[in-house]
Amino acid sequence: MAIWEADNGETRKALFEGSYETVAMRYPDRRTVCISSQAGCGLGCTFCATGQMGLVRNLTAWEIVSQVLWAARVFGERPTNVVLMGMGEPLANYDNVMEAIRTINDDVGVSARKITVSTVGLVPQIERLAREPLPVTLALSLHAPDDETRSALVPINRRWPVAECMKAVKKFRSAHGRRVTIEYALIDAVNDSSWQAKRLADLMRGTDVHVNLIPLNPTPGYGMPASPRVEAFARELKNLGVNVTVRDTRGRDIDAACGQLALESVAGPSAISS
Repeated sequence: MAIWEADNGETRKALFEGSYETVAMRYPDRRTVCISSQAGCGLGCTFCATGQMGLVRNLTAWEIVSQVLWAARVFGERPTNVVLMGMGEPLANYDNVMEAIRTINDDVGVSARKITVSTVGLVPQIERLAREPLPVTLALSLHAPDDETRSALVPINRRWPVAECMKAVKKFRSAHGRRVTIEYALIDAVNDSSWQAKRLADLMRGTDVHVNLIPLNPTPGYGMPASPRVEAFARELKNLGVNVTVRDTRGRDIDAACGQLALESVAGPSAISS
């Protein structure tokens, strides 16, 4: 295992078995671990380093759980929050992910409400997740409010477009009574215009959601820059009545931030142990 540190030791990234990565982040009020469900990812989101590398394999339930146990050792106590936002599409490895979530809840002791499953919008699996008894939190990686832009960024949108994703989100909300998070990485001149803020607000109307804006993190395979309009876009959404926050970026200098997990860093100079 190789480990990298950033943020004065408050962020640590681990490379497991040379094939998947995990990030542990300590905050003043919580201990969060971002775990992977696959080695690589086959869904090809253009701005994501994991998507750029393609799918290697699904992780087993034990491999998923072991990432949480590693974070518990890092923290010296169990994590308070587990987010399946690392490498891979969790709902494309549904059975192993659900087995792992049950173990993390029952045996590790993390509340189901503190376990977040992030998806780019696999609609049948979102509906299946809505029927599960565990009230996990759902996060939809939307990244654009219109089908033309979203299909260019998130190719699976051609199969399940924005409207179908939002219908599934509403079903999940109705089933579990849980507020859904909408993830939105802001890219300069791609998805950060005022008209897109207005369309996003229209899309969110009548749905209990929280929009989490993500300043785009650089990846080798995507040439577009991060948006300079993050705060302006957030203000526009707030003025339109949307519940919105901007994600705190952690671990960018060790390729541990959102969208950066891949394996290029395995031979990098910042690894501190193995």
